[in-house]
Amino acid sequence: MTEDTVLSRETIARLTLNTEPWLSCDACFEQVDVALEALFGSSVPPVAELRAHLRGCATCHEEAQSLAALVADQYDMAASVAVARLDIAITTAGA
Repeated sequence: MTEDTVLSRETIARLTLNTEPWLSCDACFEQVDVALEALFGSSVPPVAELRAHLRGCATCHEEAQSLAALVADQYDMAASVAVARLDIAITTAGA
């Protein structure tokens, strides 16, 4: 007997999101720290590939949020502000 899995609206949205231009999780991991430094240091949004990947990959998105919260003090901002700034940058930049 199998159980049905209930997916949240957020999960369904991520699974059906167009994540082009494509970027692998490994490449995302290699780029996210530099992207956060640029975003917090001079408000330069992440490149399109990284934004698309972070919108579509919950794991990498959570890792990026954790890193943003971790480095927030270096940019004199609260962790919640850093995470919000990242989320705004990946959802609105280039839109």
